[in-house]
Amino acid sequence: MHQLLLLRHAKSSHKDKSLADFDRPLAKRGRRDCKRMGKWLSRKGIMPDVVISSPSKRTRQTVKQVFKQVGKIPSNVQWENEVYDASAKTLLRLLAELPEEAETAMLVGHHEGLESLILRAIEWSEIPAVSKLIPTAAIAWLEIEGEWSSITQSTVRLKSIARPREVGGKELEDPS
Repeated sequence: MHQLLLLRHAKSSHKDKSLADFDRPLAKRGRRDCKRMGKWLSRKGIMPDVVISSPSKRTRQTVKQVFKQVGKIPSNVQWENEVYDASAKTLLRLLAELPEEAETAMLVGHHEGLESLILRAIEWSEIPAVSKLIPTAAIAWLEIEGEWSSITQSTVRLKSIARPREVGGKELEDPS
């Protein structure tokens, strides 16, 4: 069984209007939320074998800030241009290319691609009734039975979605 963590980048700053979307840094709230999510990963004892991330400024900063809290940056971080503005289909293809010996992987990206991937990969009955499925800095934790290339609704189970506002209290856990 594989573990897949989908991390949406933390809140970005819109202060400098001259910056392209790709170049926007984290906002103060984003940096605070990275600390919360890093502490959550640390409490859960989760360390990905591989991280695939968009190379945008805010995703790079999110990865660095989250793992700073964990106390260790994963040794295998791949900055993939394709993750920026990716469709679920593109993200599934990148995941299918992961080595089978990687038990736990993290994909760090952007709202539309990650949410589309979740909606495509899990059954509707597993989707929690919330206003935002994966807000900034949230982590969706999925379990995958079988190979990385076999991600389908029949092989994926949503274990939890941890959101920055909830990690000190409740998080959406699978009751089973």
